Formats: sequence, C-alpha cells, structure tokens
Amino acid sequence: MSKQELQQHGIVFRPETGDDREFLRILYASTREAEMAMVPWTKEQIEEFLDMQFDAQSKFYAEQFKDAEFSIVTQGGRNIGRLYVDRRPNEIRIIDIALLPKHRGRGYGDAILRHVMQIAARDGLPVTIHVEKNNPAMRLYKKLGYTLLEDQGVYDLMQWTHTSP
Repeated sequence: MSKQELQQHGIVFRPETGDDREFLRILYASTREAEMAMVPWTKEQIEEFLDMQFDAQSKFYAEQFKDAEFSIVTQGGRNIGRLYVDRRPNEIRIIDIALLPKHRGRGYGDAILRHVMQIAARDGLPVTIHVEKNNPAMRLYKKLGYTLLEDQGVYDLMQWTHTSP
C-alpha cells in the first residue's frame, strides 16, 4: 500500500551526499520560518543563527546516529525533503522528516510515514519519533495512530505500533 502511494506521488528516496548540503540548509531554515518570524533580528542575524543551528544539528546526527539511513526525498528528480531513519534492534526511529513548504499538506508526508510503518509492521517493530508539541504535523502522527510514549518537555516521544486485525 505505502510503496504504491509513494509511486503514485512520484516519491523516490536516495542516499544523502555532500552535494546536498546547500539544499539541506535551505530545508532546515524552512522548518524554522514561523519561529524566526517572531524574533526581532535582522535577516543576516537570522541566517547566521540558522547556519549555526544547522551545522550543530548535522554534527549531532552524524555523531549520534552513525548507522542511520540519511535519505533525500525526491519527486520528479527534484529534492523536496529528507528522511533520516535509525533502524535499531527494538524499534525504527525516525530521526528527522522534513519537506519543503510547497510540498507540505499534499499527502507526501503521509505516504512517507506509511512506508516506514509498513517496513516496521513487516519486521514486527514499533516506530518512534520525537515531535515538537506545537508542530502542525502532530495531527498527522495522531491520525496515523501514533500515541504519546513520553512527554519530554518541548518534545513528545511518539510511537506507532502495528496491531494485527
């Protein structure tokens, strides 16, 4: 089902490379737009801050998730997002999922998540993800059956578990 949904949307995953850095920087900044709109900084200050945060996040992911799959989400040969997944013995952890703004709300995130969930169901594993409490995507996670595993302050650790019919 989910692989078919990915195909219907023309979504393909490919491994992230060093050539993707500028795209990833732009994508990261797009995930912080609402937050940055509320700060009284100049455009240059915002860009400098976001560059610093992006570099810190990239370094953290590389150090903490050495065996993870870092994928670029493409559609029609164009980069539209990223999906970072760490497959562990007891779970599949979605480290990060993000789409460019013009590709949000079109069912792509739903299809990508269902794809991960299908793999987890096949392998008998839960899927976990940290979601900011105010993230609009929280509605999607709840719709797909993710439940609160742990309140971690700004983030909720959400979990999806396959239940047999």
